[in-house]
Amino acid sequence: MDIRAIINKSGLTINSFHSVGGGDINDAYCLVADEKKYFLKINDAARFPRMFEKEARGLTALEKESRFVIPKVIQHGEVNGRQFLVLEWLEKGRPLKNFWEDFGTAVADMHKTRQNYFGFEEDNYIGSLQQNNTKHESWPGFYTNCRVMPLIRKLKDAGRFSTTDIAAAEVFCKQLDTIFPSEYPSLLHGDLWGGNYMISENGRVAIYDPAVYFGHREMDLGMTLLFGGFSAPFYEAYHQTYPLEKGWRQRIRCTQLYPLLVHAILFDGQYLNSVKEILRTFK
Repeated sequence: MDIRAIINKSGLTINSFHSVGGGDINDAYCLVADEKKYFLKINDAARFPRMFEKEARGLTALEKESRFVIPKVIQHGEVNGRQFLVLEWLEKGRPLKNFWEDFGTAVADMHKTRQNYFGFEEDNYIGSLQQNNTKHESWPGFYTNCRVMPLIRKLKDAGRFSTTDIAAAEVFCKQLDTIFPSEYPSLLHGDLWGGNYMISENGRVAIYDPAVYFGHREMDLGMTLLFGGFSAPFYEAYHQTYPLEKGWRQRIRCTQLYPLLVHAILFDGQYLNSVKEILRTFK
């Protein structure tokens, strides 16, 4: 891989660069140009078509409609079958006194950004998995057709789900209109877990690596709770800013079904068992 060719395509005059951590599918670098740093990530354009182009649009949507620190998109493109994304470099800092309260309030404010449909202007990615964002008028229709059943069928085709599992998923989807309260579609980060935020240099929270769409706002909250959860003041501040409907914590496993399906496809293991445990309650 010719890093220099990609750097030249970025339009930046780079003084130096070095490798940094970039996740499972990306090569990542810190670029230095005129005493300014940038974050570069690169992966296989054929394997993940237009991934960084779509990520750039998601980041732009979050920057426009939220008050989070969002890394600015500098450039994205493709060179010799490798796609790249150059972002503003974010330095880590220490949290402000009311960090978690501010975080919860900012998520609630972001969720107040509404659209008249569930979905997004284009399909994108959650992790390395393509995400269907076909527009729907109802949340049950969207969650069924764009989130749950396509991944259930993918697992069935891979021989990891049985006909009984498919039937349980269909029963679950038929109950969605009674499980979830009716709400406007909210702008979601889409993959809001502990690995996709950081404390920025000014002490405010920065978010990145989005899987943006307009959906039921409890989906973002369910994701925050999937791997241990955020601090209690986060949820208290969220609720004060944009009160949640009764029983939202009882619906958490329903919101987590989708990211668990994603993880089951990508990583198998215990995630597959967790999906089956949720579906068993709806047989």
